[in-house]
Formats: sequence, structure tokens, C-alpha cells
Amino acid sequence: MFFVALKMLTGDRAKFLGIIFGITFSAMLITQQLSIFVGLMTRTYAFISDTTQPDLWVMDRKVQFADDIKPMQDTMLLRVRGVAGVEWAMPLYKGLIQARMENGTFQTCNVIGIDDATLIGGPPEMVKGTLDALRLADSVVVDEVGARRLAKPMPGAPLDAEGNIPADWPRRPLEIGDTLELNDRRAVVVGVCRISRTFQSQPVLYTTYSRALQYAPQQRKLLSFIVAKASPDQDIATLAKRIREQTGLAALNPWDFSVRTYMYFIKNTGIPISFGITVILGFVVGTAIAGQTFYNFTLDNLRQFGALKAMGTSNSRLLAMILLQALIVGLLGYGLGVGAASTFAYLKSELAFRLLWQTLVGTGVAITFICILASLLSIQKVIRLEPAIVFKG
Repeated sequence: MFFVALKMLTGDRAKFLGIIFGITFSAMLITQQLSIFVGLMTRTYAFISDTTQPDLWVMDRKVQFADDIKPMQDTMLLRVRGVAGVEWAMPLYKGLIQARMENGTFQTCNVIGIDDATLIGGPPEMVKGTLDALRLADSVVVDEVGARRLAKPMPGAPLDAEGNIPADWPRRPLEIGDTLELNDRRAVVVGVCRISRTFQSQPVLYTTYSRALQYAPQQRKLLSFIVAKASPDQDIATLAKRIREQTGLAALNPWDFSVRTYMYFIKNTGIPISFGITVILGFVVGTAIAGQTFYNFTLDNLRQFGALKAMGTSNSRLLAMILLQALIVGLLGYGLGVGAASTFAYLKSELAFRLLWQTLVGTGVAITFICILASLLSIQKVIRLEPAIVFKG
């Protein structure tokens, strides 16, 4: 009987492919949108995840997320260092500074200033050069993506009437030894690092804390964060509470700071609603296409089902045949949809795409519901079918 069900399913190629197309489209849309949503949300706290050394992030109490910089006085660093249970505490600068390109255009960069002596807070992985090179004069380390976005024109570029290089002239990524201009100050690239993409997707430049203060526009307060390490055998939650009580600042472990950042974007942006509507649309469209096509497929095969009933096939066996057909098209559509979404993300390497096993499970559950809904109408039609239909003209 199962072989007969398969022959019936593939007998009409157009309807068979139509059902698979509907489920494939739905699976692809759900997988892609959920993965892009997860990827975007992961980028919101990528800077925190990449900075692995500290146990605590100390900041102004009113900071809402990682990019919500509310500078503190430099004296706060000494106060945090004086709290019992703190092994070390280092300054960290984070701010947006414009870099001037050789063709006269400007590119806003995310400048990170790390401790001069220890270089704590630096990038997780160096691709070219070493982090120690930041101790050289005017030195900066640029991330891989930023090196491509801050591309340097190839030699021999012509100049226009204003002395600028044409925008369409071939370029190459920044390399060690190239120079930039940050806030009218010279910066020399001494290394290229690999970091997680940030939500704003701007080039990231690492330098020392004191040099970052020279690049930054002058303000009364410039200390963005204080990163601290707990002493051995010191409870981090207890230390965070002690810092809050003695300094009046907020002290969060990396996980709590990431959650605070994540929840800010969830509550205060339209990202969840936008992606949620797209996922629901994919579910509805997939259900409509698969359901309609599957129902028409059943109507076309009513005589075959009637013949099977007339030969003594039970309703439960016919039900099993329909469910087998739904299972086959569901598995094919699910595999093709997930594969198409993953392939698209692979080809678009800069896309914020993060495929989790939870997403695969969620997509599988959605496709299962689509198949169940698509087969319900067919099941009712077949169960109520009279075998006498076979003998009608």
C-alpha cells in the first residue's frame, strides 16, 4: 500500500513539485529570517563577547546597552581598584571617530582604547602583526572587515580638479604600514585582527587608551568602561554588589551585560516585529500553497482511493497512506528549504546569519504543522468517501 501511495504522489509531477515548492519556500523563509534575527541580536553584544579577560564590566548606572556610552571621570578607575576583592581594573575607551580617507571622504570608525601597559581588552585574534605593536607611536590595529572598507587606492591613481582620487579607482585592503587620519591625527596600521561583526558594522580600530583619548574629541569625561578581574576565590556576584555600593556605578558580569544589551534591542526597536511578521508570512504562504495543492491532488485521486476502499482497505490504512505522502513532501521541502537558506548565507558572507539547532527544530515543527494542516482536508475527504464512486461515470 505504501508503494501505491508513492506512485500516486509522484504520478502528477506538476502537483508533486507544487507541494514541495510551497513547503520549501516556507522552510527557507522561516530558517533564513530566524537565523538573520539571531545573527543581528548576537552582533549587538559582540564587543562584550570578544572581550574575554574581565569578570566584571563597570559603567555608569544609566548605561542601557554596550553602545550607550556615558563617560565617567578617570578617578572612578582608582575607586574601583580600591574595592576589596578586585585583582585588577583597567580603563577602556569606546567611541565613534571619523577617519579621513586618501580620496577626501570620511568613514566613521569604532575606536577601542585599551590599557597601555597590559593591553587588556584587545581583540581575540590577530591575523597580521602582533598586539604588542600597539606600543609603537601612532599605532592602531584594524579588523579584517574594516581593512576592506577602509581600502587604500592602488598606485597610479589620477586626481580630479580638487585633488581627490576617483571613487571607482581599484583599491586594496589596508595593510601593515598604511596610514589613516583620525581627528586630524596620524594613525599607522600595525596589525589586522579578526573580531565578531558588530551591530553597526563599522570598521573597528584598536589602540592604547592614552592614544584613544588623543584621537577622541575633547570632553571633560572620556572613560567609557572599567573592566575588572576578581581575585581568586572571590565570588563575582558579591564583588559586583560591593563595587555598586562603594562607587555608585553599575557592575555587571559579561553575561548580564550581554542580556541587558540584547533586551534593549528587543524592547526598543522594531526588529522582533519585522522578523516575526516575515516568519508568520512564510508559515501562512507555505500552508496555503501546500494545502491547496495537496487537496487538489487528493481530489484527482478520489477514484483510486475509492477503488482501494472497495477492495477492503480500512480508513486507518488510507490515513497512513496520506500521512506518508505528507511526510515525504515535508522532509523533501524541509531539506531543500534549509539547504537553500544556508547556501544563500554562505554566498553572502557578510550577512548577519547564525543558524542554531533550535532554529532547525523550530523550522521542523513549523513544517510539521504545515503538513498536518495540508493533509487534514484530504483525510476528511477520503474518510467520507463512498466506494461506489468507482462505478460512477
